[in-house]
Amino acid sequence: MIIKKLLTRNSGLIQPSEITDQKIYLSRRKFIGTATRASAAIAAGMVMPGLLRNSHAATSLSVKKLSNIRKSALSTQEPQTPYGDVTIYNNFYEFGTDKDQPAQHAHSLKTRPWTVVVEGEIKRPKTYDIDTLLKLAPLEERIYRLRCVEGWSMVIPWIGFPLSALIKQVEPTANAKFIEFTTLHDPKQMPGQRSGVLEWPYVEGLRIDEAMHPLAILAVGLYGEVLPNQNGAPIRLVVPWKYGFKSIKSIVKIRFIEKATASSWMKAGPHEYGYFANVNPAVDHPRWSQAKERRIGEFLKRDTLPFNGYADQVADMYAGLDLNRFF
Repeated sequence: MIIKKLLTRNSGLIQPSEITDQKIYLSRRKFIGTATRASAAIAAGMVMPGLLRNSHAATSLSVKKLSNIRKSALSTQEPQTPYGDVTIYNNFYEFGTDKDQPAQHAHSLKTRPWTVVVEGEIKRPKTYDIDTLLKLAPLEERIYRLRCVEGWSMVIPWIGFPLSALIKQVEPTANAKFIEFTTLHDPKQMPGQRSGVLEWPYVEGLRIDEAMHPLAILAVGLYGEVLPNQNGAPIRLVVPWKYGFKSIKSIVKIRFIEKATASSWMKAGPHEYGYFANVNPAVDHPRWSQAKERRIGEFLKRDTLPFNGYADQVADMYAGLDLNRFF
């Protein structure tokens, strides 16, 4: 069931005056001493992304601008997480399990040429070149919250287009109840895949109604630029009401299926990671609470919002579903 109503109290556009200029932010990073940042973080008893920044990571940041981007009314009004933190502090196990490793290692990923195979229970299977996908629908800036299952969060100005635009293009059959997404599997380009930390390639999935929801997008950029490798270039999923691991990166295959298959994290920890992965402060991870989160750049924790603050838009899709059981 597709929810038509839009969130009013949490919707609206970020004003340009509220956005930290990227050049100013990067210049500030060079000015602040690493030792000073380290001492402050240790004194506070925590490690923040500022400690992870280094010259190697800075050289991997994207500089190619995207054009003809329109603003979306679905964006949150909250202040955005600075570009430097968004591109340095990442979960992308294909390039390493530490937060700074994707930015250090993702330069090995070649994003052109790149194709995405769309197959399964559809009338029009097709292999799309990435540049063809970029023309499938107008690009929009969607400023979304991102909540990680580990307890940290960001606000990111994604650039992308609704996943529904692709779905309508390929015409799913009546048997298409779920969609399975697959990441590139190439250990030469993705050194983290040489480890056994997960079963490769990385796989994720959505129910077809979730995939059709207006909030679900395929992102190809952020902060007005082409998506950096460490953030999932050249194309990734963004599902803002779910924990971050659902938003699969560097997609090479999209398959429409009748029955759900286990995703990568479900296989790795079936008692810890569920198929739905909706942000739910009332359902703890077995090893930590989900009631609070730390917004990157803030010292104090804040309350975690049901569905990551998008409950007014998506909760109706789960009416009658026990979200404690189907986590």
